Amino acid sequence: MRASADSEFDAYAENYDEALAVGLSLTGESKDYFASRRVAWLAKRLAAARWPIRTVLDFGCGTGSAIPFLFDGLNAQVVHGVDVSAASLETARATHARSGATFALIEESVEPVFDLAFCNGVFHHIPVPDRHKAAAFVHDALVPGGIFALWENNPWNPGTRYIMRRIPFDRKAVTLTPPETRRLLRNAGFDIVRTDFLFVFPHALRALRPLERFVTALPLGGQYLALARKR
Repeated sequence: MRASADSEFDAYAENYDEALAVGLSLTGESKDYFASRRVAWLAKRLAAARWPIRTVLDFGCGTGSAIPFLFDGLNAQVVHGVDVSAASLETARATHARSGATFALIEESVEPVFDLAFCNGVFHHIPVPDRHKAAAFVHDALVPGGIFALWENNPWNPGTRYIMRRIPFDRKAVTLTPPETRRLLRNAGFDIVRTDFLFVFPHALRALRPLERFVTALPLGGQYLALARKR
């Protein structure tokens, strides 16, 4: 659920990438760089735990920018994107038409058929009183033992806060600290597997990026991954 009202992201359906680029320009990287690295890191964690993925729920998929990375990076057979913005879903369908990709408005309930739920930068747009319901929706969509990969912006990183102030649809967002995210997931019926922090070094310091894998336990990165498993 990307926002408190559908119309907020309906208004950005056609120029979402441009609005996002205003903030990301400070990092020297494009949205595709971050999207590919998020999925690559997740794929590494899933492979290490021997969790094969066939079906993926992209929760809060927006215009579908993660769809090709989820297919190619995870070898998924089905990726189902859900969102509250009808206009964003129209863009996603037009841009990412491929076998196995489907899109729908978020409904009250779904069948538990997904091995993995993927979510990036969505929960800080959901009103705080509605976040438990959103996490429960994801929980109910997963098979027993299914994995929830929840990426969120790290409010402990001052660079992240500055970038969010530059992005029109992020300025009023209410961020979640890692402990808040873990508590939210536990209350929704998940067990926490791990929390990783990524995106420490901007493009100007890219030579240092090989060091990131040694500091993912430290709350330094611009985003964090809360990896959880349905009980």
